[in-house]
Amino acid sequence: MLHWISIAIPILNALSAVLLVTALAAIRRGNRERHRNLMVTNLGVSIAFLVCYVVQIATVGHKSFPGHDWVRSVFLAILISHTLLAVCLVPLALRTFFLAFRQRFPEHRRIARITFPVWLYVSVTGVVIYWMVNHLRPYV
Repeated sequence: MLHWISIAIPILNALSAVLLVTALAAIRRGNRERHRNLMVTNLGVSIAFLVCYVVQIATVGHKSFPGHDWVRSVFLAILISHTLLAVCLVPLALRTFFLAFRQRFPEHRRIARITFPVWLYVSVTGVVIYWMVNHLRPYV
């Protein structure tokens, strides 16, 4: 069971990044309905990611990144920035969705300009972290 969860985590992160970029393109073209549908889907994907991540951490724990060189330093820089921004993303995303749901679009647009790059960074670096831990230097 846990094997599929470890594979689902980077797939859900990558899917979230694709949905974000696609939703941005939709709203720039003026297609509000498509934008809304993509972002609601993205919220669901992100919730699924969070559930998978919590299950994996609760059952397996964290993997260490081996080595004590510059690659580990790069990994830790990415991991720390990813983690801090992921924590900030939760209230940002919820506020952004709330404002859209309430049709408070001027406020929604203002906060979405912050939420979008944070969410995209967290999604992309999530995939990078997975790759670094599991493929660049898998723990032996």
